[in-house]
Amino acid sequence: MKFEAATLPDSPESLKEIILDLQDRIEGLEASYQKETSILYEQLRLLRAKLFGRKSEKIPPDSTVEVLPLFDMPEPEGEEAGPEEIPVKGHQRKKGGRKPLPADLPRVEKVHDIADSEKTCGCGCPLTRIGEEVSEQLDIVPARMQVIRHIRPKYACKCCEGALDEGPTVKIAPVQPQLIPKSIATAGLLAFIMTGKFIDHLPFYRQEKQFSRLGVKISRSSMSTWAMQAAQACIPLLNLLHDELLAANAINIDETTVQVLKEPGRDPTSNSYMWIFRRGDPDKQVLLYQYHPTRAGDVAADFLGEYTGYVPAATDPSSGYGWQPRPKPYRRG
Repeated sequence: MKFEAATLPDSPESLKEIILDLQDRIEGLEASYQKETSILYEQLRLLRAKLFGRKSEKIPPDSTVEVLPLFDMPEPEGEEAGPEEIPVKGHQRKKGGRKPLPADLPRVEKVHDIADSEKTCGCGCPLTRIGEEVSEQLDIVPARMQVIRHIRPKYACKCCEGALDEGPTVKIAPVQPQLIPKSIATAGLLAFIMTGKFIDHLPFYRQEKQFSRLGVKISRSSMSTWAMQAAQACIPLLNLLHDELLAANAINIDETTVQVLKEPGRDPTSNSYMWIFRRGDPDKQVLLYQYHPTRAGDVAADFLGEYTGYVPAATDPSSGYGWQPRPKPYRRG
């Protein structure tokens, strides 16, 4: 604030009043300055504490910070109450260790005995076995390949050479039924390959390397052909599961996105869908998976046919497969 000499009053009392008013204003500004400065210092201290201070909320023992009580508890009147003693029963701590190996696993015993020359005492008497120490280790037998030879003996009559028999001249047992006719793969080998592919997520090229280490060459193209033939052979079983699923009072349906890399007529980045149909009866659960390129409601309608049970409406209104029961019973075509 500036004052011009011409505007100042000549009276000493008036000048004193102006000086006192300026002094009050300056003291107010200094107080405000001190308050703002203290706030800035506190913010700076908090910032430094967050950047370079302790991250734990635990207060160190040598700290001068006074911990306030959470609740205003009144002090006990009269004599100070001593610490309350609560009797605690003694307990025995369980000793940690390995879990026992499953009892149903086969055991191979290996006896590690001392030499016969050490079984004689210094006095000349033979030592007597008084006990033993047993420890167990878990071992694995690697997979091994084997060839199953199907031998079918042939029978014929050397006397008449079958002329007097109405049946065939040479008799032989019929060929045993196989999952894939005229294939070198047994049901056990197919189950091993399918489990590795669809359960353990091992591609066929990795399984090809595994079989190569076992001394057998099985190409990935052969395994792919076997997988398609095995799926074709399982269609009757899938039809039975379909019938069991449709016999339920309620069926849950859901779908999830998948990507197919080499699908004819479609971009590899486009979304396809894996549909899941689940029988709602908890005592007799059935799960069926079906692949479809879309999530339209016609997929569920074609699967259910004339199903008369209930299908709970989906939470997503765009799914389109929540509806009321059909009026006619289901019949397989």
